[in-house]
Amino acid sequence: MNILSARGLTKNFNGLSAVDNVCLDVPHGQVRALIGPNGAGKTTLVGMLSGRVTPSSGSITFDGREVTSWPSHKRIAAGVGYTFQITSIFPNLSVWENVALAARRKLTAAKAVEQAVRSALDEVGLGSRQAESAGDLSYGHQRLLEIAMGLAQAPKLLILDEPTQGLAGGEVADFLNLIAKLRGGTTVFLIEHNMDVVMQVADFVTVLDSGRVIFEGTPKEVKASETVQVAYLGGGDAAA
Repeated sequence: MNILSARGLTKNFNGLSAVDNVCLDVPHGQVRALIGPNGAGKTTLVGMLSGRVTPSSGSITFDGREVTSWPSHKRIAAGVGYTFQITSIFPNLSVWENVALAARRKLTAAKAVEQAVRSALDEVGLGSRQAESAGDLSYGHQRLLEIAMGLAQAPKLLILDEPTQGLAGGEVADFLNLIAKLRGGTTVFLIEHNMDVVMQVADFVTVLDSGRVIFEGTPKEVKASETVQVAYLGGGDAAA
């Protein structure tokens, strides 16, 4: 059964299609990667899936319900978590309070919030740094903190927009370990430019170019595709 489906998803800006008639099916528990050259429409597509961008046409189904018109906060309550391409933490608050603020978007009982925060911080490896100011963390650990903020809402689907951007080698390894922990229990949908990461974590890959899906398959199939080589992997964007 699919947790997320899109049919004919389109977004026009001033008469130009940023996303053009995209159809997707993401099964429960899958790690799905979305790749493509810069300007392919990836962030716009993810914005529509998370409720931050209103589609021009098409439909989105999440967990068996049609959610196309739902705003982002309603989708969060239903089980959609996401992180932004640019880190959006509260630097003057503690690591703990950052995650607690996110947890309170879905939970009200103090004990439930505490449990959710503790679990999320442990999952991303920041449990020992909960009292520190979020602004004192390295950029990579701030990215992991933002993922913890998403996890604290117990998402059925976690959408990550370029989660390894700016991470050092060891921090990328921390991210790979996190995805390994989540695999099967939480569906993960991520935009990712680092093809080494895609090859290691993705069960299935969707390739977007000029707003259209040009290929879907396993990482091995994507790597071997001549269509993908021409549009993406053969250019300079794959390592960007």
